[in-house]
Amino acid sequence: MRKRLHKWRLISIFAILALALSGCGEPFLSTLTPAGEVAKKQYDLMILSTVIMVLVIIVVTVIFIYVIARFRRTKKNENSIPRQVEGNHKLEIIWTVIPILLLLVLAVPTVSYTFQLADVSPMKQKDKDGKTKDALVVNVRANLYWWEFEYPDLGIITSQDLFVPTDKKVYFNVKSSDVKHSFWIPAVGGKTDTNPEGENQFWLEFDSKGSEKVQNQFYGKCAELCGPSHAYMDFKVQTLSQDDFNQWTQDMKNLKKPAAVGDLAKEGEEIYNKSCIGCHANTANDARPEKARTAPNLANFGDRTRIAGILEHNEENLRKWLQDPEKVKPGNLMTGKYQKLDDHELDALTAYLMGLKLEQ
Repeated sequence: MRKRLHKWRLISIFAILALALSGCGEPFLSTLTPAGEVAKKQYDLMILSTVIMVLVIIVVTVIFIYVIARFRRTKKNENSIPRQVEGNHKLEIIWTVIPILLLLVLAVPTVSYTFQLADVSPMKQKDKDGKTKDALVVNVRANLYWWEFEYPDLGIITSQDLFVPTDKKVYFNVKSSDVKHSFWIPAVGGKTDTNPEGENQFWLEFDSKGSEKVQNQFYGKCAELCGPSHAYMDFKVQTLSQDDFNQWTQDMKNLKKPAAVGDLAKEGEEIYNKSCIGCHANTANDARPEKARTAPNLANFGDRTRIAGILEHNEENLRKWLQDPEKVKPGNLMTGKYQKLDDHELDALTAYLMGLKLEQ
């Protein structure tokens, strides 16, 4: 008996902890703090369905308690049988019509939002040069375990950090270069699968007020189990005003092959050109075909917010990544592709990579 009570205590503690933790979270990573039109509509549907379910539970619970209390067996009515209501047309109509009405209340906005959120017609309108007329399009390519972001109409390719303007629809083509992944920015919109055999298209809008609350940075995740480092397949979203975004695109377009500054960085550049450049580009206008882009683009690497998508951006963590990528991200494709570096070579390559910035 004591063992059973002990188990129930543990279950109760875990239930209370789960309830408490469910309320935890950061606004840049929470679906409960929507920061865009798509997220707000999805949030409204979630609230509507929750309200309907709670109302149904309340009504059923009240009826259940009433029946138990009203028709419980007592000495007075031990031999009496309550009036039977099977075949009552009025009751049957009520408990058939009410669920239908509730389903319609949920179905109408769901179907309406589905068609609205699936409208990607603006991204298919091209000008005479083959560029999208009035829409910003980003090609997202998921890889084990990193993300590539290509702005086809701007001639810009970058990785891990996605830059977008606020208060404007951004259209996405998403696909995978290997296994199935899933593109998800929790605070801005629901997940969309990235498949190796075809593209999925959708749009998101990043609210400027919501962006200010999270200091203009949202977190993106892979929402499909894809391998041993699935949990580490993160990316960051940097939101900018339209003017700042225009400036960023201009800076990226003008970004030339970086020049190493200092003797140590120059040594690192030699190591990079010998061991890294075969996979990693260091300019935003990478002209290689998609199949040749087998590793993250390192243009503006020194300005990024994370090392390998997960580590704080500093020289110590970069050195740790270069020394043993497998330890940081098990199963990554960089492991074993270059020879081990000694301490001085690690310092040199770190100095060079940290110098890859828009402003030098």
